[in-house]
Amino acid sequence: MPVGQQRIEGVYAVTQPGPGLEDSVSAVLRGGVRIVQYRDKSADTERRRREAEALQRLCASHGALLIVNDDVELAASVAADGVHLGRDDGGVAAARSRLGPGAWIGVSCYADLDRARRLAAEGADYVAFGSCFPSPTKPESALAPLELLHQGREATGRPTVAIGGINGGNIGDVAAAGADAAAVVSALFSADDPQSAAQRLVAEWRRNR
Repeated sequence: MPVGQQRIEGVYAVTQPGPGLEDSVSAVLRGGVRIVQYRDKSADTERRRREAEALQRLCASHGALLIVNDDVELAASVAADGVHLGRDDGGVAAARSRLGPGAWIGVSCYADLDRARRLAAEGADYVAFGSCFPSPTKPESALAPLELLHQGREATGRPTVAIGGINGGNIGDVAAAGADAAAVVSALFSADDPQSAAQRLVAEWRRNR
């Protein structure tokens, strides 16, 4: 795992596309979040590059990590701290070759402990399980039991990240189940006040972890 950087722990913000992105990310950083994943599946490569560059500057100014979802080349072009790979986003070895030894490479493992073991052996730095709860972002996702969070860490020796439907009402359960981090989308970026939402989520995480 990368040495001498912010760790994968706590509230892990995953962005939603839309206007006001930079302001919303600034707000959650002020609220105490120290990991941001830039997630935008659109084909507008120039806008995505501009947004990712802006978020990298913001995260650096707060001592936070910027992880880019899916796109290894975009992560490389903006000097992001790492990339997060899903099932169809290429291999860990290729991402490591492109981004170097200091990058964080995270992988989606859904509810599959064997996948987590295999990708950790290939060099992934953290493993994500989910959807832990019904998710408005991915309503079709199968549910992953919270027990996988502790099991994943024991099986891989890597930090585990929970994702899917996490909010102020259940983030304490995720923390108590042994996750190192909780990825949050709507509870931050659909909130009327993202900074206050972040502060509440961070506080609830710390109370239960």
